Amino acid sequence: MIFIVVKFTIRPEHTDEWLSRVDEFTQATRNEPGNLFFEWSKSVDNPNQFVLVEAFASGQAGEEHVKSDHFKTAMAWMPDLVAETPEIIHVDTPGDGWSRMAEIQPRG
Repeated sequence: MIFIVVKFTIRPEHTDEWLSRVDEFTQATRNEPGNLFFEWSKSVDNPNQFVLVEAFASGQAGEEHVKSDHFKTAMAWMPDLVAETPEIIHVDTPGDGWSRMAEIQPRG
């Protein structure tokens, strides 16, 4: 599994529109056959930062994602909205998705 986390710091004047702007890209990516998940969160520390957590079944699936038209389209307009170069963590890890946390279980 390819696991990726990206921090996007957005120009303040575009923060409110970010999630709606990335919606088409998000939906198209989630529909890719090799996509395991593609989830956005907003930072609690920086009101202009969004964190993308994504995973692909294989390196090949990740390559197909980067070659897709929706990826290329997003990469064309995103530079106009970001305040700085996004930060990324990209690792190849065993598994095929989320595991359960052993330390916390719901109480009856």
